[in-house]
Amino acid sequence: MPDIRDTSAPQVRWGLIDAALSAVAPRMAAKRYAARLAIGNLRRDYDAAGRGRGTAGWKARGTAADAGIAADGPLLRHRMRDLVRNNPMAAQAVQVLVNNIVGTGIRPRAATADAGLNARVDALWKRWSAGCDQHGHTDFHGLLGLAVRGMIEGGDVFAIRRTVRATGARDVPLRIELREADHLDAARFDSRPDGSRISQGIEYDRSGRRAAYWMFADHPGDTSPVFSRRLDSTRLPADRVAHLFERQRVQSRGVPWGTPAMRAIRDVDDWQQAELVRKRTEACLVGIVLGADEDQQSIAPVVEDASGNRIEQFEPGLIAYARGGKDIRFNQPASTAGVYEWHRVQLHIIAAGFRVPYALMTGDLSQTSFSSSRVGLNEFRRMVEQLQWQTVIPMFCAPIWRWFVDAAVMAGLLPEGTEIPVEWGPPKFESVNPLQDAQADLLEVRAGFSTLPQQIARRGYDPDEVLAEWAGFAAKSDAAGLVFDSDPRRVTKGGLVQTSDPTSPPAGEDK
Repeated sequence: MPDIRDTSAPQVRWGLIDAALSAVAPRMAAKRYAARLAIGNLRRDYDAAGRGRGTAGWKARGTAADAGIAADGPLLRHRMRDLVRNNPMAAQAVQVLVNNIVGTGIRPRAATADAGLNARVDALWKRWSAGCDQHGHTDFHGLLGLAVRGMIEGGDVFAIRRTVRATGARDVPLRIELREADHLDAARFDSRPDGSRISQGIEYDRSGRRAAYWMFADHPGDTSPVFSRRLDSTRLPADRVAHLFERQRVQSRGVPWGTPAMRAIRDVDDWQQAELVRKRTEACLVGIVLGADEDQQSIAPVVEDASGNRIEQFEPGLIAYARGGKDIRFNQPASTAGVYEWHRVQLHIIAAGFRVPYALMTGDLSQTSFSSSRVGLNEFRRMVEQLQWQTVIPMFCAPIWRWFVDAAVMAGLLPEGTEIPVEWGPPKFESVNPLQDAQADLLEVRAGFSTLPQQIARRGYDPDEVLAEWAGFAAKSDAAGLVFDSDPRRVTKGGLVQTSDPTSPPAGEDK
């Protein structure tokens, strides 16, 4: 058995049980010691898992994601909303995220093999989306922007399917109601003999899939009289609810996006208030008449104004008199070095916590160059695209499209039994260098790496609508006898007139 006094070996504690066991069964004691020694060596492979003075204050719990959200989620929501209401950096960070994730809207296009059916579905969607808000305030794109804002501020948001009576022959009987995270009855937990369960107000069947949501009809924080509010949660089937939240672990609910930056924002807020009070105090030019009077030495020092009133706060131009004063002195405002640098570092930390570029959150472009800003924007855009295609579209847009198609079929506006796939077009990103980006897109199309419809869709437009608009405009131009540089049928890429009509058959073929 190895010598436990060997200082080169890892320090494994030798307890009374080990000592007693070594006297009775030394072979078993040696195996026990070797196992504990191996565990000690494994723990040393990761410095962050070490125990010592460097990690003495590091507390980490091994709880499940849902357990942490259930305990801290409500307080995180309240604090994040307070920061967004009162802190300009938090408000701007949320607005930047909403602007880039939603922008002017994520637009759908029916993608069946029937062009006529696609046009019919798109026309129905356009008509329905203009008035789909249950509260009548906005359209589908406004609901989407509000939903994404609710997800960022509160962690999650819910869209409720409401079936209504159609007011017209071509109206889809469907409305969408948004509810904040507070509407979910998170205090409802239950386990049933059949294997189903309720956790944080979400009901799961025996296979673990969501079956229903238990929600309050009225917001629990509403200021309306208690007797007029419905305080009991009701069961909503899962097929009537679209739950939007970001999954960072295997979890059932989300947390506010700015959670890692909340303490930093609060600390900067407190520092700014303290710094403002200090600057205001130093900005007051104050003169104090000082001195010593033999008759007044035993009296406690008192500062008074010219009228004999005690001074409790400084004002600009104030001259105060100390009891027995014989001399006058003025305050000297101090200068603090490194304030701007420290503040900028803190803002970088806050921007990282919100996952937005520092320049977009603060508007400070003094520390960026064209190339560095472009690299930062490219990474930010990759994050936004990942969120659009993996979170917002599948968890919010796609369910609402299915509800729309089902409601249109039930109303007899679309044929039954027809599957209507959809293609979503997120808003385009504004180009930092439009000329270079346009040239790159043109080279991709000419090289066959992408198609013209794909490039049009990336800019947020419907390729079919663009093509139809081009055909109509070209016909009108021909009828008016006008030729524009933008018409590739008449003008070459270099700006020269085409020698032949590109639409006519090649030479040697019958017209």
